Amino acid sequence: QVQLVESGGGLVQSGGSLRLSCAASSGRIFSVNAMGWYRQAPGKQRELVATIAGRGSTNYADSVKGRFTISRDNAKNTVYLQMNSLKPEDTAVYYCNADVWMVGRGSNDYWGQGTQVTVSS
Repeated sequence: QVQLVESGGGLVQSGGSLRLSCAASSGRIFSVNAMGWYRQAPGKQRELVATIAGRGSTNYADSVKGRFTISRDNAKNTVYLQMNSLKPEDTAVYYCNADVWMVGRGSNDYWGQGTQVTVSS
């Protein structure tokens, strides 16, 4: 099994910044392929925020382009989301996602438990 542990959420004023982190760990030998961040606001479907491939290519939702930056540290199996110029509409639970290959199990998709980001106006 793979655990994705998120941190960095919280309450911030409009225009402020937050940095989310998500670390993947397992008792088995594994490698992490694509990683990403998704979010779900109350009453809405979960939506993609940003993804980053194993070699570093990135993809962003139009709503966050120019404000959010996704990055990763492959040595630490960790993905980050730097969020600047936050807006109240960014308020949501943010979920980490990772495509992980494990010995004996192949590639599977894993999700973190979610971290709340609240932006006050």
